[in-house]
Amino acid sequence: MLSEGYIYDVLREGLRIGVLISAPVLVAALVTGVSIGLFQALTSIQEMTLTFVPKLVAMLSVFWASMNFMTQSLIDFFQTIIVPSIAGG
Repeated sequence: MLSEGYIYDVLREGLRIGVLISAPVLVAALVTGVSIGLFQALTSIQEMTLTFVPKLVAMLSVFWASMNFMTQSLIDFFQTIIVPSIAGG
């Protein structure tokens, strides 16, 4: 029987992994959004596609570049924590 503390530790580690693998995409969106917002404020251009398209391109490129890291983090989490818990080890 798994203890309550162990379940909380697994949950905390799962949340940490979730934040870790989502951080690169979120940081790219934040930096791009602030940069485009600053550019729009300086030039008084209020075009909606000017914010959407560069942010989408930045997020997709960072996602594509960090897919290996994300996949490896999830595989390590499942192989070291989840699978042994299910197997009873």
